[in-house]
Amino acid sequence: MSIEIANESGAEVDEAGLAAVARHVLDGMRVHPLVELSVLLVDESAMADLHERWLGEPGPTDVLAFPMDELRPPHPAGARADRGGATAEPGPVPGLLGDVVLCPQVAAAAARKARHGVQDELELLCTHGILHLLGYDHADPGEHAAMFGLQDRLLAAWRAERGAGDPDGPEGPEGPEGQEGPG
Repeated sequence: MSIEIANESGAEVDEAGLAAVARHVLDGMRVHPLVELSVLLVDESAMADLHERWLGEPGPTDVLAFPMDELRPPHPAGARADRGGATAEPGPVPGLLGDVVLCPQVAAAAARKARHGVQDELELLCTHGILHLLGYDHADPGEHAAMFGLQDRLLAAWRAERGAGDPDGPEGPEGPEGQEGPG
C-alpha cells in the first residue's frame, strides 16, 4: 500500500500520523494492499480554488475527495479463479484510489468548535475523504447514517489501537475527542 502525503499548506502537520490513520482505514475497509492513495494538504486559498472549480461553491472547505480508479474487490476464490489454474501466480492489481485534499486551517477552526485537537480533526477528515473515494456519500439520511456510522467505527478502532500503546490513552494531551464530523 502506498500512501503519499504532500503538505503544501504551510501548517505543521503530523504527516506520519495521517499516513498511519489512512493505512488503518484502508486496511479496515479491506482495500487491496497495492492501492495508492494521495493525501494533499493545502492552504485556504488553494482549497477555495478547488472548492469553486470542482463543486461550484465559494470559499474553502475542510476536505475534498477526488476518486481516480474504480477499484474492484478481489475474487473470493483468489487469483487462481481468475486465471483458471491452481499454479497461477497472483498478479498485481495496483490502482490509484485517488486524492484526499485537506485544509489544516479550516480543520483547525472545526477542531476548536468540536473541542478536540487539530490532528484529531485531520484524522477524521482523512477518514471521511477516504470513505468518499470508496464510494460512500451522505446526500440522503440513509447514506449519512451509514457513512458517519462507519467513519465513527473506524476512528474508534484507530483511537483504541493508538491508545493501547499510549499511557495517556486515546484522549492524549489535547483532551477529549468529539465525534462531530465534516459536512
